[in-house]
Amino acid sequence: MMHTAFRALLGGAIASLVSGCVTATVDQMVYNKPENGIGDATVVILGRRHASDYDTEPDFVDCVGDHLAGGDDNIRVIGELEFVNQFYPWFEPRTAPLQIADLERLLQKQPVVAERLAAMNTQYMIWLDGSTVRGDSSGSLTCAVGPGGGGCFGFGTWSSDAKYEATIWDFTENAEVGRISTTATGQSYMPAVVIPIPIIAPVQGTACDGIGEQLLQFLSSNG
Repeated sequence: MMHTAFRALLGGAIASLVSGCVTATVDQMVYNKPENGIGDATVVILGRRHASDYDTEPDFVDCVGDHLAGGDDNIRVIGELEFVNQFYPWFEPRTAPLQIADLERLLQKQPVVAERLAAMNTQYMIWLDGSTVRGDSSGSLTCAVGPGGGGCFGFGTWSSDAKYEATIWDFTENAEVGRISTTATGQSYMPAVVIPIPIIAPVQGTACDGIGEQLLQFLSSNG
């Protein structure tokens, strides 16, 4: 009973402690914002995966898309997997255009790509580039099993850093019309009194909300 009460007290204390342990910043540079939203046009959100040392996580791409769709029912987001499959192999990591000029050349050389984009009524393509990485850790946990049962004791902590950038391409202007970047840093904890209690800092989720909200303000007629 004492272990249970102490574990609950410790967990509650640390949960309160870490409630403000994620810090984030968002920077944006956008122009040519649609004054009345995007109407019937669609938006495609893709993750950059051309870097050798990281991949932009698919769940982060999905999170930003869900933020847009949930924030404005009029915004229709084409899923990354659906889009890449329809346009195979032109948007695979090794062949995807890195600049708007590369996309223009692709449309000129491959009319089928231009036709499919027109059929989908796609006005904006948003590239997400970045990742969330786990940083330094400290502390230790010890687990043991005895005749009366088992348990873990100790305390561990680690940091996580998220850095992402969204680049907005406007097909009607054939131009890049904005960049939004966000960074988020958080500290996660793992106290253990018999049972480990992970308290995870929502670093990636905070970064998703930061970029998603700025994109929503850009694309939505309600922004």
